[in-house]
Amino acid sequence: MVMSGSEERVVFVHDRPGDEALLTGGTMARLGADGATVVAIFGRMAPSERGAAQAALAELGVSDVRTLPEASVDDPPETAAAALRSVILETRATAVVIGAADERLRDAATRAAHDAGVPAYVSRSVSGAPGLRLTALDVTDQVEHKLRALAAYPDRWAITDRAVSQPDGSLLAVTGTETYLRLEPPPPAARDLPPATPLARLLAGTAALVVGAVFGLLGTIAHQSVLRLGPVTIPVGLVLSLVAVSALLVGLRLVLSDRIVILACAIGMIGTIFLLSLRSTGGSVLVPAGLPGTLWTIVPALVATFVLAWPRLPAKR
Repeated sequence: MVMSGSEERVVFVHDRPGDEALLTGGTMARLGADGATVVAIFGRMAPSERGAAQAALAELGVSDVRTLPEASVDDPPETAAAALRSVILETRATAVVIGAADERLRDAATRAAHDAGVPAYVSRSVSGAPGLRLTALDVTDQVEHKLRALAAYPDRWAITDRAVSQPDGSLLAVTGTETYLRLEPPPPAARDLPPATPLARLLAGTAALVVGAVFGLLGTIAHQSVLRLGPVTIPVGLVLSLVAVSALLVGLRLVLSDRIVILACAIGMIGTIFLLSLRSTGGSVLVPAGLPGTLWTIVPALVATFVLAWPRLPAKR
């Protein structure tokens, strides 16, 4: 669907012959004219429709026409998805375009495309997708091909000028634009991830405890460092130490969903800061009284509390 010429290999999925000409005929003809590989797959094709389908698809420049095994359409969607996925992989498709109205076939095609890692587009009209961002393709130069392809199905409709007269009496204009909605793959579900074993959680918690203690030790040693620029004294040690511990806790919270590991890291960090802030037996103090020492003992605890209390954000759709 990038319309880059012969490098495109696009698979079109429709319920039955005729739908391809009505919904995606212009796109098929444009891709074919650009030298792309176009594959048309139908969920069902009656013997009486085969001749009309061949004539219409030849007008659109499509030579690779396939029909799903009848059982795969009637069976659960997984069966049809497997059949479609094999075609997608065989043709090394770069995109899948879905014009199927049948929900089962549409879901199967979407699943097959996402499983194969291929972008999936569904044919949608502007009026049928209010508020959604559609991909519009200019097929003005292919309108005549589309009309001739539609005319290959006289049993389904009649062509009047640039309009299709449908069996219910309504008229559908044939324009030079075809629009599609890109179907984004679903986010990976949490249930798809293997659950952490007790041993893995224990090892992760122990490692987090040690890392937190190291950050607390280094920050305690460095937080009193200052940089003097004339009359201005900049507490670079305190700033860097607070940024480091905050980045560690926030980063773990963003990457891991297990609060136990983050709690272990916070305990190691805050516990180390607390122990080092005590006066030693020789009377030395690593965290002297004053604003830098007070901030160093309070801010990491506040950041840890905030990070642990922050709710888990749902995955983006």
